[in-house]
Amino acid sequence: MSAIDPTTTPAWAQLDEHAEVFNPDLRAWFQDDPQRAQKWTLNVADLHVDLSKNLIDDATLEQLLALADQTEVFALRDAMLRGDRINVTENRSVLHTALRRAAGEELIVDGRNVVADVREVLERVYSFANRVRSGEWVGVTGKPVKTVVNVGIGGSDLGPVMAYEALKPYVQEGLECRFISNIDPTDVGETTKDLDPETTLVIVASKTFTTLETITNAHAVRDWFLGSLRAKGIINNDPEQEKDAISKHFVAVSTALDKVAEFGIDPANAFGFWSWVGGRYSVDSAIGTSLAIAIGPEHFEEFLGGMRAIDQHFASAAPKENLPLIMGLLNVWYSNFLGADTHAVLPYSQYLHRFPAYLQQLTMESNGKSVRRDGSPVFYDTGEVFWGEPGTNGQHAFYQLIHQGTRMVPADFIAFARPTWPIRDGEADMHELFLSNFFAQTKALAFGKTADEVRAEGTAEELVSARVFTGNRPTTSIMAPALTPAVLGQLIALYEHITFVEGAVWGLDSFDQWGVELGKVLAKQILPAIEGDQSVLAQQDSSTRALIEFYRANRTK
Repeated sequence: MSAIDPTTTPAWAQLDEHAEVFNPDLRAWFQDDPQRAQKWTLNVADLHVDLSKNLIDDATLEQLLALADQTEVFALRDAMLRGDRINVTENRSVLHTALRRAAGEELIVDGRNVVADVREVLERVYSFANRVRSGEWVGVTGKPVKTVVNVGIGGSDLGPVMAYEALKPYVQEGLECRFISNIDPTDVGETTKDLDPETTLVIVASKTFTTLETITNAHAVRDWFLGSLRAKGIINNDPEQEKDAISKHFVAVSTALDKVAEFGIDPANAFGFWSWVGGRYSVDSAIGTSLAIAIGPEHFEEFLGGMRAIDQHFASAAPKENLPLIMGLLNVWYSNFLGADTHAVLPYSQYLHRFPAYLQQLTMESNGKSVRRDGSPVFYDTGEVFWGEPGTNGQHAFYQLIHQGTRMVPADFIAFARPTWPIRDGEADMHELFLSNFFAQTKALAFGKTADEVRAEGTAEELVSARVFTGNRPTTSIMAPALTPAVLGQLIALYEHITFVEGAVWGLDSFDQWGVELGKVLAKQILPAIEGDQSVLAQQDSSTRALIEFYRANRTK
């Protein structure tokens, strides 16, 4: 698939020229235009998004929209939605949006109605979830499930754990989910140390069932499970007893049914998905089985519906009213023309404490590329370093840099009108105190504080410069009435499409991740040296060899 070098387009040249003379002044812009906030606010589904504190004016937006047109963003979007193979390096369709299409819809790709396939798997997941939630599904001793352990990594972990944490108020009482991803044995050890094997259900999530970290952890959890049952005298070393126990406590999310069976999981208890679903786009597939169990099929459907609302908006809204399009183009503007290297996502909700980590994979694995879709090299900046923490914690950590540092850090602030916990500190409403920080931070970043304003407060002259805030620090404010399953779905889909827009402008294949593979291959090659194979050790570079020798000298058990 061809890819346009965006730097060769007229719009890129115009933006370059525009950036050279661009002198944003948010104070003046707001003073001169009392309608600026209204003009630059979009309402999409449940999301109220204020873009007015961004460094953008009408001329900038027109040029950015021209860039989108000239880099064929809209054509690529339409190709993705109809199932064309836009993942060119893997020759695959990109159809995460099909995962949340409504039942009864039709999308024919390669002769199959993929929506029907999706709904068939979803109904199996829902049926299983209901059996677990109702207590119908019981373990080897007849006890219902109390704890679900999801074993995965990357998208098979980050999505489910983020969504589970975000939607904890919706989790059925008496159910708990835990997540294992890191191959560091600490993760397995700490997660399982206080679990009752009789009431534990394990979900092993791996598309190919060959992911080293996931399968290694799955083996470790299986060993813990069987060992714990033996210690309780529930089973002995009889292979048939072990098989029966595993069949009642282990399920899989995979398409490799042969490998699932080899592991010991009954293929009837495996939920599949498809090659056109990338891991970082898969939380709304069977990868979300743990979430479906925790919050129930009805709420999971609301979650999908929220995603679908943003999909429909992205597919049909006019460019000037298309929220993911504009936010994606703003990120290109900041990255390629105004010198921003990073992007902060700052949720004013403790429930979203894993959302920035989730976005790190979504954005950086998608657009951390130096080669365009057609294989040609990139000679301009791509990708952003996404990072963040919940407010108000971040205010006491890194906001100093955002306010007064030398680096521009565009930031997305996310907040909700209704608290889950309406707690008061005496007469004070804690949620309102919390949100006062949300509103104040974007105001301070936008408008700053001048030297004269600092002096007017009685500040000593030698301290004035330290207390000046330049302002003109760009932010986007995203609000919703409450953090519901639908709203979480909307937020996820919003950032999925923002990521798509950036990648489309840059000419990238945002749906492969070859950069993840080399380290995995080398790890397998190096392992014999760690285990003591001197011939393999001798083949390593001097640094790697010395590090391995240090490890072996200091390993005591």
